Amino acid sequence: MNELKAAFPKTIPVMFGYVFLGMTYGVLMVTHGFPIWLPVLTAAIIYTGSMEFLMTDILLSSFHPFSAFMTALMIGARHLFYGLAMLKKYHGAKGYKFYLIYTTSDETFAVNYDAYVPPTLNRYRFYFFVSLLDQLYWIAGCALGAFFGSLISFNTEGLSFVMTAMFVSIFMSQWLKDGDRLKKQGSYCFKDYVIIHGPQLLGLAGSLICLILFGPDRFIVPAMMTILVFLLLFRRCYEEDPV
Repeated sequence: MNELKAAFPKTIPVMFGYVFLGMTYGVLMVTHGFPIWLPVLTAAIIYTGSMEFLMTDILLSSFHPFSAFMTALMIGARHLFYGLAMLKKYHGAKGYKFYLIYTTSDETFAVNYDAYVPPTLNRYRFYFFVSLLDQLYWIAGCALGAFFGSLISFNTEGLSFVMTAMFVSIFMSQWLKDGDRLKKQGSYCFKDYVIIHGPQLLGLAGSLICLILFGPDRFIVPAMMTILVFLLLFRRCYEEDPV
């Protein structure tokens, strides 16, 4: 169990984020009329926070399976790159491999990718415990939110804004992180600035153009497809990272 002892401290920041967001999701589902067990079940099976928040509106809206499929595909597309990045680390994981792939969330990827595992420990077991703890935090948060949401009546107007706030926070965090990398290298070249912030600029431009063309109710899927196409087209530019 030394791997569990080593993994737990690494997951403490994830615990605070997952429990809070999970509680928000649980409350949101219950207050929208869903049974208390559903957010817990979706937390365990789907285990994609952003998609679960969107699923609340998808389940309440008219039946559009293609739109739901494309939304899930686009939101989860980034995991393709996580999988490619973790190929070497998870190679040889044997019995742990399927679970490690299944539970590679944004935060779990960040922890496992950067983690230094002492040679005295089984690194695959360490990755497994990081993944397991993160998933348990998320499920526990959803269960707490669903439980308290079913007992307490309060005005949840604006609660769904947490999804928008979460994406804005992720966007700003990435923008500042890339900016700091440029400053550390002392690079103030406009070309480097455009290249390193290229994915964010493409995201903003693609979303804005599709919002104008398709309107606020139908722009998400075409915007995601547009962003994905342009990211693939300019992939080599971003691989030639200036820093």
